[in-house]
Amino acid sequence: MQWCRWATNWKSHLPGKSSGPEEDDYFDFLFKIILVGDSDVGKTCIVQSFKSGVFVEKQQNTIGVDFTVRTLNIDGRKVKMQVWDTAGQERFRTITQSYYRSAHGAIVAYDITRRPTFESLTHWIQEVEQYGAASVVLILIGNKSDLQSERQVLFEDACTLAERRGALAAVETSAKAAHNVEAAFVLMARELMMRNGLTSADEHSAASARLSNSHPIHRSDSTDKKSCC
Repeated sequence: MQWCRWATNWKSHLPGKSSGPEEDDYFDFLFKIILVGDSDVGKTCIVQSFKSGVFVEKQQNTIGVDFTVRTLNIDGRKVKMQVWDTAGQERFRTITQSYYRSAHGAIVAYDITRRPTFESLTHWIQEVEQYGAASVVLILIGNKSDLQSERQVLFEDACTLAERRGALAAVETSAKAAHNVEAAFVLMARELMMRNGLTSADEHSAASARLSNSHPIHRSDSTDKKSCC
């Protein structure tokens, strides 16, 4: 298990599965997450994996913005995650930029098998910083981790970029294998809850512990030290 973390102790457990559709109208907390990145990095597949665990090999390019909702049960609280899947094509930029403003969190995705999609992250992060709120939580996701033989982006490169740009974490996922997808969204939800005083640091760290190929970043209010396992 590859895991790098500015961390102390890990304990507790991940939250349970999402509530059924009949319970979606009730929630304790609502967080809006925007998913951005170049075309064909697997953003829609990531959303589908998070929503239902379904993977479809061939996807049409997103036109504008797609909207998905899932409610998570975290420590007995129902947390509704609104995920806005944006188009990566340049012609849709003016449409998608308007969705940054009210986002609580931003997931910036790249394809580990295509180096140019990683090099584009700086642009996407700049857009988040320019159009989003100052307090937006940022996570970098390297998708298609199941294609190790085609890798063009080292995980360490993503870790370095995440630290430099003040991201919460760098995570490698596989929408096809449903690897790390749900855990990344749970990590985002717990961070947002903790920033609002709704969960503890230990509970947040416990959720992070279930992630492999990920690198949560040290927060300025923590006395944690760097550790790898």
